Amino acid sequence: MLHERIGELVADQEYPATTGDLIDAHGDRSLELQNGSETVGEALAHLPEERFDSPEEARDTLYAAVSGKAIGRPGYSDRDPTPPGSREGPEPVSF
Repeated sequence: MLHERIGELVADQEYPATTGDLIDAHGDRSLELQNGSETVGEALAHLPEERFDSPEEARDTLYAAVSGKAIGRPGYSDRDPTPPGSREGPEPVSF
């Protein structure tokens, strides 16, 4: 699972750490995503320089930074309700 893999990557990092520190230490590591892969460096490259005080902060940021390749079916959810005011969406079904 991607979340566990990212946690393993950042667990041994010395903290506090910056985005640059993570790229230097793990930038070439590949993350296998639902629809392809990307490196840690690619995922973090578009973020501003941040400081992380714990592995949890770094993990959450990296997890959120991966590209759309991590999305199985873009725009699909079988659990989210149709947003208020939206005219699109499935017809309600009564069970």
